[in-house]
Amino acid sequence: MPKLATFRPRLLADLRDYNRQRLAKDIGAGATVGIVALPLAMAFAIASGLKPEAGLWTAIIAGFLISALGGSSVQIGGPAGAFIVVVYGIVERYGLPSLLICTLGAGILLFLLGLFRLGTLVRYVPVSVVIGFTNGIAVLIALSQLRDVLGLQVEKMPADFFHQIGVLANHIDSFNPSAFGLAIGCMALLFLWPRLWQSDSVFRQKLAGIDRSSTLQAVSRVPAPIIALVGLSWLAWALALPVETIGSRFGGIPKSLPAFQWPPLSWETAKMLVVPTLTLALLGAIESLLCARVADQLSDRPKHDPNQELMAQGVANAVMPFVGGMPATGTIARTVTNIRAGATSPVAGMVHAATLATVVLLAAPLAKHIPLAVLAGILLFVAWNMGEWKAFARLRQFSPHYRLMLLSTFVVTVVFDLMVAVELGLVLAVVLFVRRQSDIFRAEPLAPSVDGRLRFRLYGSLFFGAVTKIDPLIDAAERAPDGLHMELDASQLVSLDTTGLDALEQLHKALDKRGGRLSITGLHGHARSLIERSGFIDRLRPADELQ
Repeated sequence: MPKLATFRPRLLADLRDYNRQRLAKDIGAGATVGIVALPLAMAFAIASGLKPEAGLWTAIIAGFLISALGGSSVQIGGPAGAFIVVVYGIVERYGLPSLLICTLGAGILLFLLGLFRLGTLVRYVPVSVVIGFTNGIAVLIALSQLRDVLGLQVEKMPADFFHQIGVLANHIDSFNPSAFGLAIGCMALLFLWPRLWQSDSVFRQKLAGIDRSSTLQAVSRVPAPIIALVGLSWLAWALALPVETIGSRFGGIPKSLPAFQWPPLSWETAKMLVVPTLTLALLGAIESLLCARVADQLSDRPKHDPNQELMAQGVANAVMPFVGGMPATGTIARTVTNIRAGATSPVAGMVHAATLATVVLLAAPLAKHIPLAVLAGILLFVAWNMGEWKAFARLRQFSPHYRLMLLSTFVVTVVFDLMVAVELGLVLAVVLFVRRQSDIFRAEPLAPSVDGRLRFRLYGSLFFGAVTKIDPLIDAAERAPDGLHMELDASQLVSLDTTGLDALEQLHKALDKRGGRLSITGLHGHARSLIERSGFIDRLRPADELQ
């Protein structure tokens, strides 16, 4: 039985040398991230077909648990854009109760992945597959937000790509210029606000004389999503713009703690939800560990523990169904914000959750004035930053195998299903890897020995994908004169599997049938071990023919 991982949160190690200076940095970073998370959490939930409070309480509760129990010092957890498409599809096809079951099941699977030390397996997913489905998800997120960006009067969007396009086209006559203007203004603010305060910007240089003002300094540190959310919500309210808001669609956000609820568990339902559950678990694992790796590159804190991180993600996702939440994972944008704000430990993530909870409980009534077009603009900006679009422009620089995996994963993600796309990408990766390795193997003829031995040297790996390259040797043995002695130099043979061993046995039988002999020289490592363990060494004549 494999050795199980030890449940030891990174928080315990980080608190050993904790001090007031680090606490001050963590409080500042956590407060900043909490403010940034406010619009994102609501936007992710609404885009997923849920009420905004589902995203908020997921960011609060799951975010706290992931920071407190996780294996990274600076990672921030919560609802993520990558889940939007999957969650919306589950709610659309199976209903909200089924989402709760899927989230619980995904949490259990994530915890088991970490417990059995399988966190490193996520790294085996090829980068081309990751880029393909990430860009596909970004496209689907953007498409799902066009209803609110354009202000279309659509009661409910379907989950299917082509049906979404058809619905948008059929309702384009209900286009709302006010909603469109708010969405475009939101994206413009998100793009321009941080650039206005760069040291080399014209705006900053013109304010050089008053730049030391504490008020101005405070304004420059306000995150762009908050500027867009507050500013445009006030503008829409002041001008009484005819746009849909959180209040008009959802009735606002409850100013209370979430109520405990028991997911409607049943074996029949669970069997029906196996694939969606696996999708949530796989996506959550990939997103959280990719995010943790990004955090390792940007932060000077110790590298993350992937198994502990998965166990923390599992606990958080297992808890969320009981408070009406949605799936959670590591979030790259908020994690990067946390690092840049000076976070030094998981305390920052816990402060982020506390900050968000305070804002929700105190300012929940104001949320009803937030236009959905503004949240849609934020999500369009998230989708743009989420995609690695330059990867398409660089495709010519890579092999046909890489291009095939990336483009096929992207297309299948957009047109069909995320899980199918990942499965297809992994299958293609395996098939193309087998083909590449089989191309490397060769049996190169050498000059015959002085005593007439037919000699070959084996290069690479003799495995199931390369055994056909032994067929010419078998054909030569079957056509050779009686008593032929064939020698194989295996000094350059890297590895051997049972199918390759079977091919060698077929070669031996062909020679033996005509009174010939087979010698294998230079064997080492795994190949020699397999031949000895299989007993093939005893079937060679004489016994010293295996050297």
